[in-house]
Amino acid sequence: MHSRPVPSCPETDVVVVGEALIDVIDTAAGAVEFPGGSGLNVAFGLGRLGISTAFLTALGKDHRSARIQEHLASAGVSMMPGAEHLPRTSTARAILDSKGSAEYEFDFQWDLPAISPTFLPKVLHTGSLAAFMEPGATQVRSVLELFSGRCTITYDPNIRPTLLPDHAAALQTFERTAALATVVKLSSEDALWLYPRWSPAAVGRHLLGLGPEAAIITDGGSGSYLWSKTAEVHVPAPAVAVKDTVGAGDSYMSALIAGLVENPQSVFDDADLTRLGTAASLAAAITVGRHGANPPTRAELSGSLELAHTSRKNSND
Repeated sequence: MHSRPVPSCPETDVVVVGEALIDVIDTAAGAVEFPGGSGLNVAFGLGRLGISTAFLTALGKDHRSARIQEHLASAGVSMMPGAEHLPRTSTARAILDSKGSAEYEFDFQWDLPAISPTFLPKVLHTGSLAAFMEPGATQVRSVLELFSGRCTITYDPNIRPTLLPDHAAALQTFERTAALATVVKLSSEDALWLYPRWSPAAVGRHLLGLGPEAAIITDGGSGSYLWSKTAEVHVPAPAVAVKDTVGAGDSYMSALIAGLVENPQSVFDDADLTRLGTAASLAAAITVGRHGANPPTRAELSGSLELAHTSRKNSND
């Protein structure tokens, strides 16, 4: 099975394998529902950036599923067949604190439809609950094993501790999945939960030792840290008035993947890591500057990159 060649399909640059659910956010005016889930947010962000994207997920056949599919279609993301096979579409109730950070309570199921790959994307992405929650997590790893070495694989664990009570098992799952990836991105919270008391640099070096070509840790307002076997880069976070942090990490991931698609010959040297991290940081900054998981369009990100470039040039003159 794993040695069978997979034909190329130029129409789809990225396949995202991940969860899609409805975020229920309590407000003063009552509960408001939005399409969410890390996988969905990454796919939607890629579509906004003009990257041809297909999404493999699991949904119920209900009004919430219909809303999710309409949301993805609005960004030009295509759904892969067989998604609507769960008893109901999953939900996550988001509780925002005074700083706009979100905690979640989940009603979640994850079981992928039958997978029969017929094309090879430039990038395959997965992460979050999809890579941990069974029975779907085993199916996700099978997909990664099939494509490992044939295309770029990106992985963001997006740890949800309340759903992963067994630290040892979660760490083993994370490292098995990371070993199949080309690029692994963690938040500082992910890194702290997975590797308590380790420094970010120690985590980055450890991740590279598992097999990936690049490792990234994002740290909110402190910026992001990117490592490869030949380079180490710190990209400062752009100054921004934070409205909320919902979807910020997923926007970072979308822009990072877009950068990999646009420059498939990345060698992850200083210049590559700086380019990737700068665009991803700007995408996250745009997202946290407005409410909800509302990632930038291609025009918005291009404008921010041009402004940042002009600002750097003026400061160097």
